[in-house]
Amino acid sequence: MDTDRVRVAPSLLSADFADLASEIKRVEEAGVDLLHIDVMDGHFVPNITFGPMMVGAIKRLASSDLDVHLMISEPHRYLDRFVEAGSDYVTFHVEAVGEAGPLLEEARALGARPGVAVNPATGLEGLDDVLAACDLVVMMTVNPGFGGQAFMREVVPKIRALYDLRAERGWEFEIEVDGGVNAETAEVAAWAGCDILVAGAAVFKSGDPGRAVREIARAGLRGLGKRGDTSAFPLAPPG
Repeated sequence: MDTDRVRVAPSLLSADFADLASEIKRVEEAGVDLLHIDVMDGHFVPNITFGPMMVGAIKRLASSDLDVHLMISEPHRYLDRFVEAGSDYVTFHVEAVGEAGPLLEEARALGARPGVAVNPATGLEGLDDVLAACDLVVMMTVNPGFGGQAFMREVVPKIRALYDLRAERGWEFEIEVDGGVNAETAEVAAWAGCDILVAGAAVFKSGDPGRAVREIARAGLRGLGKRGDTSAFPLAPPG
């Protein structure tokens, strides 16, 4: 876990699929070392996106690690295929499984760094055993399934609670914030406790993806610098 910076993981869901190699090159030249891939199945969430073959193609194009986020029902049926395709991190939703522990163990045994994603409406209660087994916890700041949504400030207290809980228990997973991240919301997300910022539209729809990555990284660094000041941002959402 890097405590001196907040990493930016551009979400390829917002990239130009017709020029994916160039899109990846632009953000990697800006210094990213992680690419976020949203896998959607049309069942757990309404949209359908990438499969294992696409993950494999991206792996061949990229020098960065791949952060593969399974927004799918029955992730146990496909986990091995996504890891074999090149997933470095692989996360699935706690809402999609009855028992997360065995799946986390399987992902680790296959060679990936495993984790879970948590929807905005899902609390942290009862997840201690799951969290202790994770390398990555994805805190959703939008409802999953669509790109370009607005950051839900009401999730900020939960991010902070997870950050505090991690310190209290001595856990070592990274905290990732996914949804509505831009140069403004990156600062509050980093202040709340995240280590990785997933940004899609703010990067690839900006006109200059490399510059957007650098601006989000700088905003994250500002938030990181204020993390010890609990009055720096209001925990409660406005009005």
